[in-house]
Amino acid sequence: MSKAVRYRRFGGPDVLELQEIPEPHAAPDEVRVRVTAAGLNPMDWQITTQPAMAARFGITLPAGFGSDFAGVVDEVGAEATGFATGDRVYGAAIGRSVADFVLVKTPAATLWPTPEGIGDEVAGVLPVSGLTASAALATIGLRTGDTVLIGGAAGGVGIFAVQLAKLAGARVLGTSSEGTFGFLRGLGAEPVAYGPGLADRVRALAPEGITAAADLFGREVAETALKLGVAPERISVVADGPAPPPGVRKAGALDADPGAMERIADAIHSGEITVPIAATFPVEQIREAVTTQAQRHVHGKIVIAL
Repeated sequence: MSKAVRYRRFGGPDVLELQEIPEPHAAPDEVRVRVTAAGLNPMDWQITTQPAMAARFGITLPAGFGSDFAGVVDEVGAEATGFATGDRVYGAAIGRSVADFVLVKTPAATLWPTPEGIGDEVAGVLPVSGLTASAALATIGLRTGDTVLIGGAAGGVGIFAVQLAKLAGARVLGTSSEGTFGFLRGLGAEPVAYGPGLADRVRALAPEGITAAADLFGREVAETALKLGVAPERISVVADGPAPPPGVRKAGALDADPGAMERIADAIHSGEITVPIAATFPVEQIREAVTTQAQRHVHGKIVIAL
C-alpha cells in the first residue's frame, strides 16, 4: 500500500484526506517517481472547490490532489524512454502530485531531470508557477527597456515573473500589500500597494508611464494598465481567472515556450533566480498547508514533504 491525498467531494481544505491506496506500478511506457516534495499552487485548491474548473482539466471524483512534484525514478517500464532508475526528476501531474508515487508516460513533456545543486524542495515547486510566469511575459513580448507592472508580484507565480522580467532587462513594478514591500525589493521589483488609487500610485512611481503589464491575481492590474494607456496586446492575465478586458491576452503554463522550464532551471542553478520557500508541511498536515496557501499572505512557495 502507499499514501495519496485525495478527495471524494468538492469543497475547502476539509475535503482533503490522506488515504492508503494500492501501490501503483509503471506500465510498459511509464516511469514511476517516488515523490519527496510537492509544491502547492492556487489552481490546486481552486480545482477542489470549483467543479467546472476540475472538468476543464479532466478531473472527476474521487480525485487526487496537487500538480507539481520532485523525487526519484524508482521504476521504469520496459518500453519507457528518457529516464533510468535512480534519476532525480521534477515535473507536473495535475490532480496527482501529492502522493507517494506518480506515474508518468514517456516520452514525457512534463518531466525533467533535476540539475545538480537544486534540491527537491525547490525543484518540486517549479513547473506550474515557473511556466505560467514565463508564458505571461512571453505573451506580451516583454523586452529590454520595458517598464512592466506585475499584479500579485509576491505570490507563487509572481516571484518568478518578477525575476524573469528583470533578467529580460525590464524595469519591474509589482503590486502587493505594504507588509510585502521589503520582500519584493529583495527580488528586484519596485513595490506599489494594490487597491483603490493604484493608477495614481503607478503614475507617481513611473511618471514616464508603463509599457506592459502581467496580472497574476484578479483583474485590477489589467484594468489599471488599460487606464494608463497600455495597449491590450501588451497586457496578460492568468488563464484560469475571470474573463479579461477586451483585447487582453490570457496565458497559462501550457502556453510557455519550448525550453522555458530548462531556462528557468539554469537560471536557478546559476543563482540568477532565487526560489523563496515560505513553509514546508508534512503530508499529514495537508489541510493546514492548503489553508495557509489559500490565505495568500505567504511570501514564496509552500511545499508538502512526503
